[in-house]
Amino acid sequence: MARTQLQEAYTREQMLRVAGVSERQLRIWERAQLLSQRDAYAISDVKALQTLSRLQQAGLGPKRIRTLFDEIGTKLAGKDPLTEVTVMLDHGDVQVMVDGQRMQATSGQLLLNFDQQEISRLLAFPTDRKSEKEQAREQRREVEAAEWFERGLELEQSGLNQEEAAAAYEKALELDPRCVGALVNLGTLAFHERQWKKAETFYKRALELQADYALGHFNLANLYDERGELSQAMTHYAAALKTAPNYADAHYNLALLCQRTGQIMRAVRHWRAYLKLDPASSWAEIARRELEKLRAASVVKGHGREAL
Repeated sequence: MARTQLQEAYTREQMLRVAGVSERQLRIWERAQLLSQRDAYAISDVKALQTLSRLQQAGLGPKRIRTLFDEIGTKLAGKDPLTEVTVMLDHGDVQVMVDGQRMQATSGQLLLNFDQQEISRLLAFPTDRKSEKEQAREQRREVEAAEWFERGLELEQSGLNQEEAAAAYEKALELDPRCVGALVNLGTLAFHERQWKKAETFYKRALELQADYALGHFNLANLYDERGELSQAMTHYAAALKTAPNYADAHYNLALLCQRTGQIMRAVRHWRAYLKLDPASSWAEIARRELEKLRAASVVKGHGREAL
C-alpha cells in the first residue's frame, strides 16, 4: 500500500521535473486559474501539465487556453479539458481531440470527425507492425522504466543518495532508451556536480531523441552559459523559445545574456517578453530593474528614452 501511495503522489518539484515545466510557468498557469495551486500531485496530473505545455508551445497564451477550455466545457459537457484532451497540429492549425470529437483550438469550433488513420497521422506517433507479444513486452518494459524513473525522483528529492538516484535513472534508460526525462535528470545531476562534459552528453542525447524539447535546450543553454560558451548558450536559449515562445525562464536568461554581451535592444525585447508572461513575481521586479538600467544608460548615451 505504501508503494502505491508513493507512485500516486508527487511533490511539486517532482511534478515539474516529470512534466518538463518550470516553476515560473506553473505559477503563470495558476494565476490564470488553469490549475489550482497545491503541493501534492497525482500521476494523472502529468497529462494536465503536458496538455498545457503543448498548447503553449503551439502559441496559445493563458487567456486563449482559458477560452478554449470554456468552449470545451460548453460544447462537450462533462469532459475535463486538462486530462481528456489530445493536442494536435494539422498543417500549423492547432486542434484538440476530445472523446472522438475534433475542435479547432483558436476558435472553439467543432470540426467534422475523421477516420482513425488520419488521427494517427496527426498525432505523429508511427508504430511498426509488431506481434501482440512484442507489444506487451515493450509495454511491460515501459511501465518498469517509469517505476525506476519515479524511484529516481524520490531519491533525488530526498537528497540522501544522489548516486542511487542516478542508478535508478540509468535503469530506466536500460529498460526504455527513449526515456528523455531520465536523460535530462541525469544531466542535471551531473550539472550540479559540475561535471560539464557528462551533463552535456546527457542533454544532447535527450535532444537527439526529441529535437523540439524546450527544457532540454534550456538546460543545455544554462550549461554553456555556466562554462562561458556564450554563443552556444544563445543558440540553445533561442531554440527553446522557437519551440516554446512563452517559455518565461528562457526569455529571462536570454535577456541577461544579451545584456552581458552588449546586445541591448535584443535584451530589451526579451525583458519585455518575460514581463508579459510573469509580471507579478519577485523575478519580475529584477527584470524591471534591469530594463530600467538599460533605459537609463540609453538616455545617458544620448539616444533618448524612446529608443528603448
